[in-house]
Parts: sequence; structure tokens; C-alpha cells
Amino acid sequence: MDWFEKLNEYFPIHEMKSKEHMERLLKDKSDIYYKDEGTEHVMMYAEFPEFIFIDYLYVSASSRGKGLGHQLITKLKDKTKPIILEVEPIDYRDSDSAKRLHFYKREGFKHAKSIGYNRLSLATNENSKLEILYWSPTNEDEAVIYQQMRHMYEKIHTYKDEEIYGQAYQKVEDVLSYNHTKELTDILNQLEED
Repeated sequence: MDWFEKLNEYFPIHEMKSKEHMERLLKDKSDIYYKDEGTEHVMMYAEFPEFIFIDYLYVSASSRGKGLGHQLITKLKDKTKPIILEVEPIDYRDSDSAKRLHFYKREGFKHAKSIGYNRLSLATNENSKLEILYWSPTNEDEAVIYQQMRHMYEKIHTYKDEEIYGQAYQKVEDVLSYNHTKELTDILNQLEED
């Protein structure tokens, strides 16, 4: 099974880019878009000067719980840049969604409570609501993470979208939202707890 088949089998169709899209990113944007592949894993990520975006992280079922995911995340953390990723909200009918979220929380990722992400899938024509998780060695606030997500969306997710899919993805302002009052409320609540 090749790297794309592994990803395609593991991730829901509404989250997947086409193989052509990913291959074009690997070729045309080889200075920022990377594939880290082994017999038991596939990680697709974009590394920008200020941050890293994990597009896909797959670890085979036989290797889960053995530290491989931790090793891959640590390799990115060693670059000392914020790391951002998108995850499905927990679906209690799908135990993998809860396990994924638990894994990232254990790795020190925070849930970006003030960033909304809702996009129409070109594959299924359904709305796909995702949550943003991030890890930051310098405690970036969510306003910075939001700007980095906007940058990534325009450079990676919508790269040559009309040419590849025959139609454009939604504009970034229609997909990502930022509610700074939610972040301020969370900060105030945290201060009151301390």
C-alpha cells in the first residue's frame, strides 16, 4: 500500500486532498511541503519560517501506543516553532477521534477555542467543521495562530484548487473565524483560578 492509500484509508474523505494536490505541493512547494514516510507511518506537513502545519499524521494500527507518534511530533517540536493542526471534533461513534484528541493533548497541544473552522468539502459537498489544535514553545496567543492558519490555508489548502478540482475552495474569510472575546474570557477565567 502506498503512502496515499494509507492516508486515504485512515482519514475521512471530506478531510482528504487528492493525490494530485499533494504531489503538486511536494513538487512545486518542495521548500515548504514535506512527506515523512516509513513502513509504519506517513506524515505530511508544511514548514513555514514562523510555524509548522501538520496536514496529515498516520501511524499504522500495529504501531500505535509504541511511541512512534511521539517521536514524529518531537522531531517537529525540536524545530522550536509553533505547530498547528486540524482535528475532527470527537465523534463518540468513532473511537479513533477521541484517541487522536487524547494523543495531541498528551503531547501538549492546546485547543484554539477562539478560532472557528468550517469548510465545504469539494469531495462530498458537505460542511466539515474541524477544530484547531496548536503547540507553541513561546506561548503564542490565538490571534497569532489564527493569522498563521489563514496563511497556511491560502498557501496549502487552496493551492491550484481550480486547476486540480475544477472549482475553487471557499475563501479564507468564509472558512476561518476568530472570536477574540472568547479568548479574553478564557484568559480572565484562568487569572481568576490562579
